[in-house]
Amino acid sequence: MTLAETERLRLRNWEDRDRDVFFDLVADPAITRYLLPCTSREEADERFARMRDQIRESGYGFYALALKDCDSAIGWCGIAPTDLEPYLPAGTVEIGWRLLVACQGQGYMTEAAKACLRMGFERFSLEEIVAFTVTGNRRSEAVMQRIGMQRDPQADFDHPRVPVSRPDLNPHCVYRLSKEIHESHLLDA
Repeated sequence: MTLAETERLRLRNWEDRDRDVFFDLVADPAITRYLLPCTSREEADERFARMRDQIRESGYGFYALALKDCDSAIGWCGIAPTDLEPYLPAGTVEIGWRLLVACQGQGYMTEAAKACLRMGFERFSLEEIVAFTVTGNRRSEAVMQRIGMQRDPQADFDHPRVPVSRPDLNPHCVYRLSKEIHESHLLDA
């Protein structure tokens, strides 16, 4: 099931054939440098099933990101509710992404993230979408800036699920984009 398409990409639900790519996205140290990696294939498969089921149930989540010409998954991009109270209030929706190392630096994330923002604001009638990452994850912050998000330093937080043994993964910086600002950017383009 395709949820959105861009010039080069397809955002769709996860399929069993994507499991190896998914495992790389959650376990490869080059991809998870600023994240907590999965520690086993079993853990990755459980996460894969949860992400696929969330999309089936609600229509949104972190979609498989596939090359349009061959439908091979290369990453994920999507929007999903957060569960980070009190740092982000209930009802907050985040945008997030990951990409195979071989596909980085080609503008895929910016292209996919713009499609996800459109979907969030137009199809799901969201009023605001946030993004957050470890302070210092310059590549992710650059995507946030390219898609029109604005930094909200007053909302920065230490992620509660980061263990004390990983101080390099805190603090997190927060970016925001309102539907109103997004629509004004579209008018200006």
